Amino acid sequence: MLLAGTVVADAETVVEDGAVVIADDRIAAVGPETELRERYPDHERREYDLLAPGLVGGHVHSVQSLGRGIADDTSLLEWLTDHVLPMEAALDAEGMALAAELGYLECIESGTTTVIDHLSVHHADAAFGAAADLGIRARMGKVLMDRDAPPGLAESADEALAESERLIERYHDACDGRIRYAVTPRFAISCTEECLRGARALVDSHEGVRLHTHASENREEIERIEAETGMRNVEWLHEVGLTGEDVVLAHCVWTDEREREILAETGTCVTHCPSANMKLASGVAPVADYLDRGITVALGNDGPPCNNTLDPFTEMRQASLLGKVDALDPTTLPASTVFEMATANGAAAAGFDRLGELREGWRADVIGLRTDRMRATPIHDVHSHLVYAAHGDDVAFAMVDGEVLYEDGEHVGVDAAAVRRRAREYDWRD
Repeated sequence: MLLAGTVVADAETVVEDGAVVIADDRIAAVGPETELRERYPDHERREYDLLAPGLVGGHVHSVQSLGRGIADDTSLLEWLTDHVLPMEAALDAEGMALAAELGYLECIESGTTTVIDHLSVHHADAAFGAAADLGIRARMGKVLMDRDAPPGLAESADEALAESERLIERYHDACDGRIRYAVTPRFAISCTEECLRGARALVDSHEGVRLHTHASENREEIERIEAETGMRNVEWLHEVGLTGEDVVLAHCVWTDEREREILAETGTCVTHCPSANMKLASGVAPVADYLDRGITVALGNDGPPCNNTLDPFTEMRQASLLGKVDALDPTTLPASTVFEMATANGAAAAGFDRLGELREGWRADVIGLRTDRMRATPIHDVHSHLVYAAHGDDVAFAMVDGEVLYEDGEHVGVDAAAVRRRAREYDWRD
């Protein structure tokens, strides 16, 4: 297949009148279309206005897709304990599968082809099955909560870790490596020291498995951890082994100088979720400072109850604008930097190599966008358009590992209307 259009290969490289050639699950070539059509005359040609790497959702909660709008205008811990956790506890395996399908299809049709997905305590198999069937690339794991969990989600550390190991053995590196595992403690408030140290030990015993948790999202959360441990949140996670190049910490809004040094020194990845942090009034993450320190910062939507969409273009715009107004500096977090956060940085956080850019020999995760919109006219700078003006509904094409998942407004091989109908009919409140 030869995909023609303006090619946004990475945060710096744009090929006008370009093309991307796909061979099996890899990119065979990137360059001017006239040259590539001569080299690959037999390849099927498809044309889109813009071609870009598939975007990476560096922190999402597919399980929360059925709770969109249930907890608006509440603070983080109230949002979580009074609304979201009871919803998760009420989901059966059917509900988990449906939530995952709904979330992954929204991601795909909005241009997100890879997710780092924070599931729930139970029924993780259903979400893994949905990811496998729908073709999305995912780093995902069941949630660990061995204290302060509501009825239906409580489990012991031994139970949580044993179930995580079972899931690792079954799903890690599944679908030719498209599905990979992350051991996923909810956050320090809901996990004992035994559970957190056990999570690190479990990761260390399985090659390629990573850690994914929340950290320092809210000041009340930090106060509780400090009262219990005498340490701030990131310091405590570092103490129990939850920092390092194989760790993704979502949010990291409230960190002090020592914690930022820890993140930089250990190579820990951070995922910035600007819309969720604004909606829950959690604060503004010091993203520019993290990047200046060499910390890998990805972008995530978080969950539909605190966003309320999984549109990655919204997050790019919000990230840049929020960073500028926080610094009172319009040069902070320019479009190219934010685009890199949503692509190459996300791929690094998720632990997939040769992903996040359109380059020869790299994984064939590609999206195509339309620009026949008033807000896309004219386009003087493509990166500017993608970050500040594009929307998820501009996406017309999405491919993962060379497999077309979304084309001309339709999910390939999936009855999306039926998924929406089932989501409207499923009542987890019963």
